Amino acid sequence: MKLLVTGGAGFIGSNFIRYMLASHSGIEIVNLDVLTYAGNLNSLKDIEKDSRYTFIKGDICDPRMTESAMSGVNAVVHFAAETHVDRSIWDPSAFIRTNVLGTNVLLESAKKWGTDIFLHISTDEVYGSRKTGSFFENDPLNPSSPYAASKAGSDLLALSYHTTYDLPVVVTRCTNNFGPYQFPEKLIPLFITNLINNQKVPVYGTGENVRDWIHVRDHCSAIDLLLTHGKAGGIYNVGGGNEKTNLEITGLILEKLNQSPAMIEYVQDRSGHDFRYSLDCSKIRAMGWKPAYSFDEALDDTISWYRHNPGWWLPLCK
Repeated sequence: MKLLVTGGAGFIGSNFIRYMLASHSGIEIVNLDVLTYAGNLNSLKDIEKDSRYTFIKGDICDPRMTESAMSGVNAVVHFAAETHVDRSIWDPSAFIRTNVLGTNVLLESAKKWGTDIFLHISTDEVYGSRKTGSFFENDPLNPSSPYAASKAGSDLLALSYHTTYDLPVVVTRCTNNFGPYQFPEKLIPLFITNLINNQKVPVYGTGENVRDWIHVRDHCSAIDLLLTHGKAGGIYNVGGGNEKTNLEITGLILEKLNQSPAMIEYVQDRSGHDFRYSLDCSKIRAMGWKPAYSFDEALDDTISWYRHNPGWWLPLCK
């Protein structure tokens, strides 16, 4: 199989490329990434000389370049996206361009080349917030932030290409990922790196917002399964089953790094901050998938990685 991975120099994309090369000897991977601030080729130093791996620097919004990169490809795994909610509040236009227009350019190229599967990676944030219960794949979308709205738009666009053009699209919606190589603007790596540097950690509002957390390698294994067993036109929720408040996460990181609650700095809450995300993942679990990591194991693994790899993250904190 020859696989095009968009956004492969980002957090989940780089972990996915590494996972696939380690798991499948007969695979070829083309990594297409424009290298924004969150794209980092240092995340792929260990595999950059693998003969099965090729990197192309390019923008998914460029039709000619995208069409060329997709030539001869069997499958597309589309990670490339602007993802940080705060940044989407400051400047929504970049999110609309990359997440909606960029996805459309990729879909057009996939349609032209007759790609066997187009796996579109989305987020639980497209469903919006709910106080009780969990979202199923067929629930209505109700995004709150410009980021979530741009992802919801790209989901619906991708699915429309299946309905209208019979393009074999599969959509995944995953909960909060964490693990190695995550840019230190997201909650867990931000708090770990701040505390390693003996800096306080900023907690929005009261810290009672709830998220479900999954180790990035468990997300990668789910994507791997869906590449071969996902149903065209299907949507699959992927989650770790680890719902915790932001304050609980903060307390665990403080404890594991031997820091006191005095290191918490409460800051003004984010505009339109969703209270709770929760996914019902019974559909993919019925296919035999389940997370390999407990939350505690995943957090220990993540803390250990950041402790032992300051050369990767310290330049990003300046």
